[in-house]
Amino acid sequence: MSTAAYPLTSPGGHLDRPGFWRAPFSRRTFRQLGYVLSGLPMAVLGFALVVPLFCAGLGLSLTAIGLPVLALLLAVARGLGAAERLRIRTLLGEELPAPPETTVRREGVWGRITARLADPAGWKAALHQFVMLPWAILSFTLSVTFFCLGWSLALFPAYQWVFGRYTPWDGYRVADWRDSHGVQHVYDLTEPWQIAGVCVLGLVFVLLTPQLIRGLTGINRFAARALLSAND
Repeated sequence: MSTAAYPLTSPGGHLDRPGFWRAPFSRRTFRQLGYVLSGLPMAVLGFALVVPLFCAGLGLSLTAIGLPVLALLLAVARGLGAAERLRIRTLLGEELPAPPETTVRREGVWGRITARLADPAGWKAALHQFVMLPWAILSFTLSVTFFCLGWSLALFPAYQWVFGRYTPWDGYRVADWRDSHGVQHVYDLTEPWQIAGVCVLGLVFVLLTPQLIRGLTGINRFAARALLSAND
């Protein structure tokens, strides 16, 4: 892969890693975030295609109908694997070599079906679609939570005045309860040091979010290399 075609990649094929302080604002981080966000619908689609086809093919395997269904499953899984390699190349900047094409040794429809059923790359691609759905859900949840929480807290000084002006609270209310003696306890964030503390906490989340996303996408890279790429 030439670096001219992918200007954000290093000679090794990976997106250049920005420094710790610059990472939250880098294109690399937002591309990785885009990969994680698009990964959930892709994982749901893959799971929804692979599992029903596998169950139908397995259930019909005692008849001649089951084998074409399983062959269709493996063809669909290979197509989904190609789409995943494209996502990794586009958003993560890593080129994964495609596995070799299915070798058809006998002519005719049944020759193509049996060749497809004997294709290990197809079965590994189907396994990838099955096992990655829970990981896609976890990655999506953690990434969105850290990203939104970090920026909403970091920008708290910019909008904290809204609570005192447009609500009955003096500031953002973090606690409000009545104890057993009937005393009402109310805690609003109104002091400058409290507002600054919320901002600092948000900045910590902002700085940690790129590291979290990088670790999450590292698992996706590993799984794609193992199940969707040609073995060296």
